[in-house]
Amino acid sequence: MREIIAELTKGGITMIPLLLGSIITLAIVIERAVSLRAKKIIIPEIVTAVDRIKCPEDVRVAESICETHPGTFANVMLPALRNKDLNREELKEFIIDQGRQEVRTLERGLVGLETIAGVAPLLGLMGTVIGMIKVFNVISQEGLGQANVLSQGISEALITTVTGLAIGIPALIAYNFFTSRAEGLVMDIEKYTASLLHRIRLMTECREETDSAV
Repeated sequence: MREIIAELTKGGITMIPLLLGSIITLAIVIERAVSLRAKKIIIPEIVTAVDRIKCPEDVRVAESICETHPGTFANVMLPALRNKDLNREELKEFIIDQGRQEVRTLERGLVGLETIAGVAPLLGLMGTVIGMIKVFNVISQEGLGQANVLSQGISEALITTVTGLAIGIPALIAYNFFTSRAEGLVMDIEKYTASLLHRIRLMTECREETDSAV
């Protein structure tokens, strides 16, 4: 471990933001891996409650279950349940607006991953340029006889390049993976909200038919 740290410190000043980027990347990956689990977002109890909606009493039960399971899914479904008396188009627009707010929660941290994936290789390249500048300065002043100094500059250039790629590539993979997972969860939420709209419409039509019959 000490040998690895010693080698990394030879990379020069650009190693500081690169190492900081690696820590941020690891933190975001762990947080997103925990937060974007399907069962953590799409709560089975809420899904079951929505599927059972047939009368106003079922709506109240579904509201209660959403209140006991707060989160992204509940934040979309609960306002829809509480505003079920709006007409279909108004309720649909209301749900869409609420869903847009919750998408931000699902995509939290992904911009950071994307930024690190793009910046880390560039920082590595900058470190490479700095290292090569040192090499050429030594050559211009001392000639080709200073092997130790030359090797130090070349080493700095190679270390920063490898480190930048080693951070940027996993960050890009993680960004694409979590973006795909977030989009999949959004589609699942849209599916269940469409089902909720359908059940509310059926319930409303049934109630109107009952009232007209009376």
